[in-house]
Amino acid sequence: MEANGTFLACNRLKDDKDLKFLLKGSQLLKVKSGSWRKERFYKLQEDCKTIWQESKKMLRSPESQIFSIEDIRDVRAGHKTEGMEKYAKDVPEYRCFSIIFKDQRKNLDLIASSEDDANHWISGLAKIIAHSNSMNQKEKLQHWIHTCLRKADKNKDNKMSLKELKNFLKEVNIEVDDYHARKIFQHCDKSKTEALEDDEIEEFYKILTERKEIDKIFQKYSDAEGFMSCQNLVRFLYETQQEEDAVVAAPALIQRYEPNERAKRGNAMTKDGFLMYLLSDDGNIFNSSHRKVYQDMTQPLSHYLVSSSHNTYLMEDQLTGPSSTEAYIRALTKGCRCVELDCWDGPNSEPVIYHGYTLTSKILFSDVIKAIKNYAFKTSPYPVIISLENHCSVDQQKVMAQHMTTILQDMLLVAPVDGNKSQFPSPEQLKGKILVKGKKLSRHEDPAGTNGNNNLEAEDVSDEDEAAEMEDESVKTEIQQKGKSDTLKLAKELSDTVVYCKSVHFNGFEDPSHPRAFYEMSSFTESKALKLAQESATSFIHHNIRHLSRIYPAGWRTDSSNYNPIDLWNVGCQIVALNFQTAGTEMDVYQGRFQDNGFSGYVLKPEFLRDEQTKFNPKSITEGTWGTKKKLLLKIISGQQLPKVNKSKNSIVDPKVTIEIHGVQQDNNKKQTKVIENNGFNPKWDEEFTFDIEIPALALVRFVVEDFDMSTKNDFIGQYTLPFTSLKQGYRHIHLLTKNGDPYSSSTLFVYISIEDCD
Repeated sequence: MEANGTFLACNRLKDDKDLKFLLKGSQLLKVKSGSWRKERFYKLQEDCKTIWQESKKMLRSPESQIFSIEDIRDVRAGHKTEGMEKYAKDVPEYRCFSIIFKDQRKNLDLIASSEDDANHWISGLAKIIAHSNSMNQKEKLQHWIHTCLRKADKNKDNKMSLKELKNFLKEVNIEVDDYHARKIFQHCDKSKTEALEDDEIEEFYKILTERKEIDKIFQKYSDAEGFMSCQNLVRFLYETQQEEDAVVAAPALIQRYEPNERAKRGNAMTKDGFLMYLLSDDGNIFNSSHRKVYQDMTQPLSHYLVSSSHNTYLMEDQLTGPSSTEAYIRALTKGCRCVELDCWDGPNSEPVIYHGYTLTSKILFSDVIKAIKNYAFKTSPYPVIISLENHCSVDQQKVMAQHMTTILQDMLLVAPVDGNKSQFPSPEQLKGKILVKGKKLSRHEDPAGTNGNNNLEAEDVSDEDEAAEMEDESVKTEIQQKGKSDTLKLAKELSDTVVYCKSVHFNGFEDPSHPRAFYEMSSFTESKALKLAQESATSFIHHNIRHLSRIYPAGWRTDSSNYNPIDLWNVGCQIVALNFQTAGTEMDVYQGRFQDNGFSGYVLKPEFLRDEQTKFNPKSITEGTWGTKKKLLLKIISGQQLPKVNKSKNSIVDPKVTIEIHGVQQDNNKKQTKVIENNGFNPKWDEEFTFDIEIPALALVRFVVEDFDMSTKNDFIGQYTLPFTSLKQGYRHIHLLTKNGDPYSSSTLFVYISIEDCD
């Protein structure tokens, strides 16, 4: 049921040879293990948005045999996944490729029958993904609606009966009673044939996608002919959107978003162009200038918050789940700049990584270092810190040092930058470098190792063992049986890889008359760090100006749950490590903080957390130079194309929006809208809220949409979190993210925002 029979997602690619091959489909070998390698047929569907895969499983539903192009994060040629490395080494790389999914789904490892076939799939999928990513919001909406129309057209006659229209409305998440459904149907059925086709479907589409709330704004600034002049657009941008460069921005926006050539030539905007602008990056709630690195990156490393992962190797829980190099790739591509490696003696003199004393699976240390090398700087050019938890014998420590040196080569930092031994170098100076955090021999006290006895082979150092803190009976028994020592023999070769991040036990805040070396850093469990933040906030802030602090989750979090990072950022802790594999409020807030500054993984702390004279205490806000107190006025106007939570055809969502402020204790707040029943397609709230923000530089704003349920817990629909300082004012769209932090293709909230200084 394509509009006028011409709608095709890949219209621009219709003559492409790769696309034609994918539409025809081919046999591929699916690889699951050393003994499981089976031939299956794969084919791109006519919508150019979904792939059908043959299944031999009994009673498998048709939906489970399809996956969407939008679910694909990456397509990798060759042996670039653990599965391919382990199970397909006997097949030439040029015939192999893997599909990596956005959610927690397992990779799909495939072998083509020839190099040509593999290339068709790899480049064909890459073109479709690029095309999908380049679609504007209106095209995405149009495509989504036509996909739903096709689903509703049960008899495939390219017409829509009243019954099919009602099924379609349920498909797009809206409940309409019989009277209203018939009324819409009769209005569109100009031919009186009891079936909508061609132009009548277009008319139905227009009624469905009408945005009256945007029409109202547009009318205020447009003339009788339906044009908004450039001058009036400047007025709208300046008065309502608070855009300082409105005079320069207006003509550029017309050229960028106006689809009507006549309007464009007259330097004016139509209603369609205005909607396109509001749905674009320029109409986004997140300040688009913050999508690139805009902060000063030349300050010492300790002046930045650093996106950091805990037990990075784990895909699931802390006790029995799988360890994988894929987990490192996922964390690094999510902007993570500090990854953790728990290293233990492995067979054949090869160190392994896993969660000690538990049943989590093991991976080779060398494979992890290779993955880090390949993905460290794909998302951000700024330094990556490898946080080592070392449980290896001296011999295997030497192997670790050798692997890092030979695999990472020039990437590995092995000497101070420009001979700097008095303070940390900056992220700018460390671009493209990998730093090792770990124990260092006491005979090499300064980072350059100039005072040491270089003949020293190994020496006892204090052991740090996070796994030993786990509150699990089987783990405790294992530790007792092994008779854990408090000291560890450290090999000189491994010690020498540590330059700026020497791990030491925390023995209280330093005495100013006996300052500790700046490169000494401590790790704190969340409870110890929160106690320090509660009882000695200002001292902790001062400590974190010169030293790095790493925080990790408590031992009882064996389910890989997370703690709230906010209170620790508020006292300047830089390496606040979370379980990246676990979705939830904490990870939403974390990714919200780090989407700032170009998603670089480094965010400059506010001035009052870097000033050595600071008296700031987040627990008791007094007068000081913490920035001007702000009043936030927020109007939740409407929602668009919210996804169905329950896949049952008759289940329609009842959405409500919660606005949360996360910051210092005085700013923490939460307010919510009313519930809109049976409408996830275009719910209207029109509700206003105000918030007082004491410390804007530390505040984040989170928007959560849930499906209200009176009898059970509300179901999560989508969310979006951003720093208060990245908010844009005026009428803005919020592009909602899934539970795993990936964007929905066309689910949005439409809001109005105004920020004023408080008296």
